[in-house]
Amino acid sequence: MSETAYHRSARTTPTRYRDRASWEKEAVHAVLDATWLCHLGFVADGAPVVLPTIYARVGDRLYLHGSTGSRPLRAAGADAGLPVCVTVTLVDGLVLTRSAFNHSVNYRSVVAHGTAFQVTDEAELAVALDALVDQAVPGRSAEVRPANARELAATAVVRLDLDEVSLKSRADGADDDEADLALPFWSGVVPVRTVYGTPEPDPSTDVPVPDHLTRLGRTEQPC
Repeated sequence: MSETAYHRSARTTPTRYRDRASWEKEAVHAVLDATWLCHLGFVADGAPVVLPTIYARVGDRLYLHGSTGSRPLRAAGADAGLPVCVTVTLVDGLVLTRSAFNHSVNYRSVVAHGTAFQVTDEAELAVALDALVDQAVPGRSAEVRPANARELAATAVVRLDLDEVSLKSRADGADDDEADLALPFWSGVVPVRTVYGTPEPDPSTDVPVPDHLTRLGRTEQPC
């Protein structure tokens, strides 16, 4: 792994549209930092399992949240760790063409392979939990009560060091066949974004909406 790019392997090299792939850290991190929901894939009892969960990036490391009773967390606690595949996908647009066959999606998708281990060091766990909160709502961890001993006992975090990682993306317009250009059907791109709504306070609180939520409401997040 170089200072600017991740390790390129057979698992992180696409078999189709290789020109859409990138291993550059800056591009990979831009996708990972733009959202907070991932899908964690692993094998349990000989069968594939894919679970949605929240994550945070700290340098060249991902932290994934879970319960101490979950299967991947128990497996990741073993000395050998848990082989996993983590995916993060942003949808940037619907690409509509005159033919059904040529419809597509503008997207950015990161795939990371590796072995996940449960975080047991107390100092690292504190960093990871704060990062998980701030990944979704930047600045939030500084304005809430940290987890107490009982809550920490029920919470588990796994660590995946980023090494085998790649980004694949599409950011193009409609690709109509020349023979279809005269057809009377609309063709183009519909941008897709997630927009945060106005915070809705709990009836029991009389605290003004904090700045970190005000800032969040002024941002748009890719889907």
